[in-house]
Amino acid sequence: QVQLVESGGGLVQAGGSLRLSCAASGRTFSSYNMGWFRQAPGKERDFVAAITRSGDRTYYVDSVKGRFTVSRDNAKNTVYLQMNSLKPEDTAVYYCAAARRDYGLGSLYNYDYWGQGTQVTVDS
Repeated sequence: QVQLVESGGGLVQAGGSLRLSCAASGRTFSSYNMGWFRQAPGKERDFVAAITRSGDRTYYVDSVKGRFTVSRDNAKNTVYLQMNSLKPEDTAVYYCAAARRDYGLGSLYNYDYWGQGTQVTVDS
């Protein structure tokens, strides 16, 4: 069992930055691939970024490439999402998730545990 708690969301002006954190409980954090997803009102939950167990590989949706960076610190049981050059269309609730699987990290159906989400609002 893994419990995930996101933090770092808030209101920011377009062009600004935020850093989301996701703290995991338990001793097995390093055995999970981690992902970030987001859900805007009335829309489906969409993939944003993922990072492998060791952090050696990262994946991004095209719309955030060059602006967002996912990283992790296994010693602190924490995964991060650094978001720069934010746009109004980035407004959503952001969720972190943990996956045992090594494939399909872009699909929410391949994740086993989810956090409660943190709101990010980008004001134009």
